[in-house]
Amino acid sequence: MATNNKLRSSPSFIFLSLALLFHFYLCKGDLLLNYYSESCPNAEDIIKQEVTALYNKHGNTAVSWVRNLFHDCMVKSCDASLLLETVNGIESEQASERSFGMRNFKYVSTIKEALEKECPLTVSCADIVALSARDGIVMLGGPRIEMKTGRRDSKESYANFVEESLPNHNDSITLVLSRFQSIGLDVEGIVALLGAHSVGRTHCMNLVQRLYPTVDPTLDPQYAEYLKGRCPTPNPNPNAVLYARNDRETPMILDNMYYKNLLGHKGLLIVDQQLTSDPTTYPYVEKFAADNGYFQDQFAKAVLLLSENNPLTGDDGEIRKDCRYVNSI
Repeated sequence: MATNNKLRSSPSFIFLSLALLFHFYLCKGDLLLNYYSESCPNAEDIIKQEVTALYNKHGNTAVSWVRNLFHDCMVKSCDASLLLETVNGIESEQASERSFGMRNFKYVSTIKEALEKECPLTVSCADIVALSARDGIVMLGGPRIEMKTGRRDSKESYANFVEESLPNHNDSITLVLSRFQSIGLDVEGIVALLGAHSVGRTHCMNLVQRLYPTVDPTLDPQYAEYLKGRCPTPNPNPNAVLYARNDRETPMILDNMYYKNLLGHKGLLIVDQQLTSDPTTYPYVEKFAADNGYFQDQFAKAVLLLSENNPLTGDDGEIRKDCRYVNSI
């Protein structure tokens, strides 16, 4: 007994105990793999099932999940603030010009309802945003990404921060790099993350600056004619279905065709084509264009970092019952 008491009072034992205690409290607030293994064991399977079912009915939902992750996590935190609607003094982030063209928010509710039936008030909307993006990427032929969970939901919208947080399609490459670097992405990760533009489509509202009154000289002439066919007027109706595919060759496959198109002067947006004119980004465009596997590895790393940007954990935030609204007091 005396030996045990002596051991417990030794400096090394006390230091070890304090270190373990500190680690315990630190980890309480961390994201974890399989966070819901006890509280809602089927949570990740339910999300995957719903994402798959929605993809089979509406293929473009997979693209929406990826965009949701970007728009949510780049603005303050990965906390589902993006999903809040304008009500009771809250101004939705969805109302920002940066959110133009976003859709399929209603299907987030489909996923949430399935989770609420299984485990009421347990799985956060922020984790739905992250895991639906993860599973959507797989639906699009991209890599499987092991994501941690345990995010909690914001009680407020950050509509006033959207434009200063999200890079725009016609921003300078310097500004775009700066915005992404502010959350910890390096240049290679940024170029990889922009590879998400390999899938989906872009409304003519975001393209016509490159076509009218004169064609952007960095555009391949034949590609410019194709775009003019898709966007025949310099003043498109924002409510009209006027768009061009981000990638004509493999429009719903998340692959390195995006980078091959850039090297062929077929970048759809200004921000895309600028990747080939900047000396810090161009080498990665070449590298990804040459190796799809390497691109997908780097894309997975970038998405994972994005998904863990400043999450609410522990006792912060809440678990919303309905992703569109904060819980009633």
